[in-house]
Amino acid sequence: MVKNIWLWVLAVGAIVLDRLTKSWAEGSLVVGESLSLVPGVIDLTLVKNTGAAFSLFTGGSDWLKWVSLVVSVALVAYGLFGRPLGLWEQFGFGLLLGGAVGNGFDRFLYGQVTDFLEFRFIEFPVFNGADVAINLGLACLIVAALRGEERGRPDAAGSAAEPTDRTH
Repeated sequence: MVKNIWLWVLAVGAIVLDRLTKSWAEGSLVVGESLSLVPGVIDLTLVKNTGAAFSLFTGGSDWLKWVSLVVSVALVAYGLFGRPLGLWEQFGFGLLLGGAVGNGFDRFLYGQVTDFLEFRFIEFPVFNGADVAINLGLACLIVAALRGEERGRPDAAGSAAEPTDRTH
């Protein structure tokens, strides 16, 4: 059986969904144009982002692409050679990997990231599927930490990552 299977499934799923949605946005929208998906709630607005999340480090694609690559390689190595992960950890690391690869792909090939999802009911930067995956991944890792998965408690499938001595 493949170690940490859900990490790989979610990473591949996030990458595929990110590429498909960005390709659709680039083929269907004009930069700066807004198309209302849910009026007053969410629009589709194509922008090209040379920075990181929330448009931080605008113009930093040259070094951000290397950050994406290092994070991606580290997550792959951890998934392959690290300890067996709990279910929520696999979800978290898989989504983080998918998001890092998705945005890294854009940075290496185009020098910028395609963003197109815009909340209208709040003041919030335009984002994309990879950004969603990264934030959901972080939320999953918080759940894993609160559940104690990293300390060897059983995951949802009932298997423990490592034994915990509770005799003290």
